Amino acid sequence: MPKTKYVLALDQGTTGTHVSILDSKLKVVGKSYKEFTQHFPKPSWVEHDLDEIWATSEWCIARALKSAGLTGRDISAVGITNQRETTGLWTRDTGKPLHRAIVWQDRRTADLCRKLKERGVEPRVRETTGLVVDPYFSGTKLTWLFEHVKGARAKAERGDVCFGTIDTWLVYKLTGGTTHVTDVSNASRTLLMDLRTLQWSDEMRSLLDVPGACLPQIRGSAEVYGTTRGMRSLPDGVPVAGMAGDQQAALFGQACFEPGESKCTYGTGAFLLMNTGTEPVRSSAGLLTTVAWRLGGTGSTTYALEGSSFIAGAAVQWMRDGLKAIKRAPDIEALAASVKDSGDVVFVPALAGLGAPHWRPEARGLFAGMDRSTTVAHMARAVLEGIALQIHDLAEAMRRDSGRTIPVFKADGGAAANNLLMQYQADLLGVPVVRPKNLETTSLGAAFLGGLGAGVWDSPEAIKRAWKADKTFKPRMKPPERERHLAKWKRAVERA
Repeated sequence: MPKTKYVLALDQGTTGTHVSILDSKLKVVGKSYKEFTQHFPKPSWVEHDLDEIWATSEWCIARALKSAGLTGRDISAVGITNQRETTGLWTRDTGKPLHRAIVWQDRRTADLCRKLKERGVEPRVRETTGLVVDPYFSGTKLTWLFEHVKGARAKAERGDVCFGTIDTWLVYKLTGGTTHVTDVSNASRTLLMDLRTLQWSDEMRSLLDVPGACLPQIRGSAEVYGTTRGMRSLPDGVPVAGMAGDQQAALFGQACFEPGESKCTYGTGAFLLMNTGTEPVRSSAGLLTTVAWRLGGTGSTTYALEGSSFIAGAAVQWMRDGLKAIKRAPDIEALAASVKDSGDVVFVPALAGLGAPHWRPEARGLFAGMDRSTTVAHMARAVLEGIALQIHDLAEAMRRDSGRTIPVFKADGGAAANNLLMQYQADLLGVPVVRPKNLETTSLGAAFLGGLGAGVWDSPEAIKRAWKADKTFKPRMKPPERERHLAKWKRAVERA
């Protein structure tokens, strides 16, 4: 009888690390999770400690193996997915970070982005990279590090320093410092990659003053990058064979393999992606054109349109940790459901600026419409509604850009477990919202890419067969009521 093959998915998110172990039928047999420290050295600055991220990853790998009743020798492949755009620098020979990683939510480069826009370079940036000039992306964060970390530029020019997003850091550590790579999906989020050639752009490097010697090699999303070395819980020689940014991995995990198929992940932020096929679709509505994945080293590339809302589940965490309105994040649903509506309170979740389609880094969070009858329950409901209203704006922009309607809206991520949020989302969109049985589609996508790269599976059809719906939320709101909600939202966004 053939030995069961297991794939380990390392899902390194913004607030914590998930590790899942899946068997060859894509059943989760073990998992673990651990949060790590969020550093806020100044207003609108957000940083992570790279060494802490790695320590958390190693801890989660060991715990997931224990929960599955397996040892590291049972693992056939490792797949990685990660918070995107978060930017790190470390020494090539020792792996010592030169500075804490600058997180995708960080807005410290807003002035640099404004100056670049004033130079009139944004149309060329959009044409080359598919992105907009915004602090969200890695490129200006990297410029800031070279300007503020003493000696970093000189070391980078000599090739002694590695730049990487979190995927690159994890592969470097998994392989004992022998491999410096990224995949096309993560590279497409840096402001430095040419969207058509899938190579680093000399023009963009020059614009952002980034030495080429510090950049990782760009690879596909499902191929062997290297093998494990010197780890506590995994033996040497396990293939590290799949990699994609978290939102692309979720699109893959939701089996959105045909053009027009879409998903929205409700995590720390909320991200709506639509598969647009083998040709990039340029946006005129403030969306991003991005690489979804490339299977194998030389396979065809799949592109996507993406709309990003920087704050989604993070707004619920803020209600918990900042306002102390709830003890646990899931408690917000019962609190919000204790009132019949938000009492005309509107919340704009611009706690880290506004992303697509508005792209206003200067915007700030706002409660509007409060009076003396407003309670914390009304505010809680407004927070959930604000998350969904952002997504409505993204879906409308995507419909205009792609010329396609979204017949069914697939939702995943932690906040997708919130029934009130999912029902309101269906009401706003006017289409069914479908939640899968496995909400951790990001980890599922990472595991499947790793298994494809290592030969555990030979085609994406297995993931289609494994995908199962949990619940469908059908729209119930009448059009006049929907328009009233959208009009209040539009007025509030203009004031944020």
